[in-house]
Order: sequence, then C-alpha cells, then structure tokens
Amino acid sequence: MVYRIATLVAATCCATTFAQAGDWPGFRGPHGNGLTDETDVPERWDADHNVRWKVALRQPSNGSPIVSNGRVFIAGCEDADGKRRSLYCFDRKSGEQLWTRTVDFDKNMPTHKTNPHGSTTPAANGQHVVVWHASAGLHCYDVEGHPVWSRDLGEYRHMWGSGTSPIIQGDRVFLHTGPGREVRVLAFNLATGETVWENSEPVEGDGNRRDDGQYMGSWSTPVLTRSGGRQQLICAMANRLVAYDATDGSILWYCSGLRHERGDLAYSSPILAGDICVTTGGFRGPGIGVRLGGQGDLTMTSRLWRNEKNPQSIGTGVFVDGHVYRPNTDPNTIECIVPATGESLWKSRVGSGAIWSSIVYADGRGYVTDQQGTTVVFSISPDGLKMIAANKLGETCNATLAVSDGQIFIRTHGHLYCIGK
Repeated sequence: MVYRIATLVAATCCATTFAQAGDWPGFRGPHGNGLTDETDVPERWDADHNVRWKVALRQPSNGSPIVSNGRVFIAGCEDADGKRRSLYCFDRKSGEQLWTRTVDFDKNMPTHKTNPHGSTTPAANGQHVVVWHASAGLHCYDVEGHPVWSRDLGEYRHMWGSGTSPIIQGDRVFLHTGPGREVRVLAFNLATGETVWENSEPVEGDGNRRDDGQYMGSWSTPVLTRSGGRQQLICAMANRLVAYDATDGSILWYCSGLRHERGDLAYSSPILAGDICVTTGGFRGPGIGVRLGGQGDLTMTSRLWRNEKNPQSIGTGVFVDGHVYRPNTDPNTIECIVPATGESLWKSRVGSGAIWSSIVYADGRGYVTDQQGTTVVFSISPDGLKMIAANKLGETCNATLAVSDGQIFIRTHGHLYCIGK
C-alpha cells in the first residue's frame, strides 16, 4: 500500500468540519439521506427555462454533483477508456470551470456500458474535497485545487466497473472500496490521508461471480448514524448488511438476507428509518428491515422482515414522516413501504424512463430524475403520490441532483446544469 503526502498543507490542516450553510457536500446531501431543509426550490424547468447556466462535459458519467464553499464539484474522465480520471471544479454562480485535476492511469479497466469510468461522487467540507478514482486512487485537494494527499489502494477490477463514493465526517474520510476480488471499508485521517482503520469483507469466487456462477458485487455508499451510544457506519455488502464502529472499524453487527438465487448484489445505500435500517438487494433482490441497537449476528434476533423479490433497486429512497419511499428502476415507480413490516402500501409509475438516480426530498416535495433526463417533482404520503411536474432536459442522466441555496444542480451525460428561478 502506497502512502504519499503531496504537500505540507496536510500536516497543519485543522480537523474541524467547515461545511457552509446551504452546501450539498456529498452523495445524497448534507445528511447522506437525501433530505434537506432547503426552501423555495424550483418546481418547473426545461432545457430553455429556469436554467441559470449549463456547461458541456467531456465524457458521460453516473457520478453526482456536490456543492461546497461556492463551488460545484464533479468527477469524471478526460477520455472514454478511463485512463485520465479527473475532478472538475466550477464556480457555482457562473458555471465557469475554475480548475481540473487529472490522474493518469495506464491500465484498461473493465466496466459496463451503462457505467462509464469515473462514476463516483466527491465529498467536501468547505476546505477540502476528496475523490475516489477506484484503481487510480483516493485523492484529496483543497478547494483551490492544490494537492493535499493521495493514496494508492491497489487494483479494483469488476466487469461492471466501480461507483462507490467517499464520506467526510469531522476529521475522517470513510470509503467502501468494492466491488472486486478484495473489498474493504476504510477510515482515513482527512488532514494527512493516513489510514485510521480498515476492515476487509469476505469475498466469494472472483469478485465478479460467486462460486455457483451467479453475479456478485456491492456499489453501495455507506451511511452514518448514531445508535447504542456509538457512531456507526452501515454498508450494504454483496450478501449482508454490516455496521462498523466508526471509531475503530470493528464490526458491531451484521444481518444476512441479501443473497438470492440471481446473485449477491447491492446497488442502493441503506435507508435509516428511525431505529430501523431498510435496504434492498440488486437485480430484483430481497429487501430487509433490521432494528438497530443489537450486536453480533442480528439475522434471527433483529431482522424484522425479508421480502424475497423486489423491482430492480439502483437509486436510494428517503424516509419521510414514518414511511420509506423507494425508487424502482424497472418499472419506473415510486413505492411506499412500512419500515417495521416491509408492507408495500402503493406503487406509482413516474416519468418515462428507468430510474437510476436517488430521491431528494426538499421543500415538502420529492425530486427524482429518470434516464431520459426528466426530473419528476411530486408530493408523497402513505395515501399516495401526486405528480407536480415533469421537467425535461432531453439528455441521458443516471446521477442524483443536488440542492443548494434554492438552486438545483443536475449532471447529465452531456452537461452540468444549474436550475434556478
């Protein structure tokens, strides 16, 4: 494992979190759950209306935008084969590209045609921004683009590519490195890049397929919560849900139930619903609900339910007023689920394309973008879904939108948009 300090800035960096009010500093927002207190958020737009600015992007990517300290950051590639992986920084007011930092990588890595190289979401805290380029390493810059540190964590090879995202919390960076033959969850010192702890997940087969030949892998970004007096990092692995002690990386608990006959797959992030954690396996896999607070193997003691087969789950849902609202990829529906029982109260079809993005809930409304670039705005309750608007950009989109200071930032395969009234 290679450890490099790129500048002396890292040695004196303060460990305090500097996120600004109104920032959208990481995947799924300031709390990592898709919820925001933002108000006066736009409801309606199209390619010609309520667009404050848009900028062309060099290559398509599934990674989502973040907003921190007056800047918008996205990850991507300079080339289609993924040998030049980049972090881009734009001025949030004008869309002007302020800087690009590119890492050269000399290997051709496999991926799926629906998952272009560089499909990760950065994380920032107002002073620093961290980006995960998978086999091309984990990199930290200050907001002006100066290198702080870089880590080479080895090769991560999977036939469908990568897509997990780092998390910044206080003075630490958390990262799930899968999928691949070696899968780890790690914590790093934000100031120096030093490894604080790491924990490896057992991998069956070659990391692409398990021993019986069925697909396997996890692209799930973890979530942080506090339970039982401990800060926990919860991640959906290929065939189980695992909670790590955020302080030392020890496994606090795990719950089986994501394995199924079509494979061991996890795409979406866990959803924290009060004292229950809900997650759904990929490739029409099982959904499970686990009550938090236990230790060790919770499969028989705290797993409240397991639904064997569900629609494809790629994007992550939200927990609002006692219910989980989950986006289903195919068919393109929003589903209302009771977290304590797994009961589905309703499914409602939205948009005109499959949904890969996660739901964002802002100003009392849900927002989700389908693969045709249409962002559907809706109200939700246990009684049903009410459509408010269908906002078309007419470009392929697999990314999740960001909301900051009353504006919406959308990354399509062709452009980065700022939407504002």
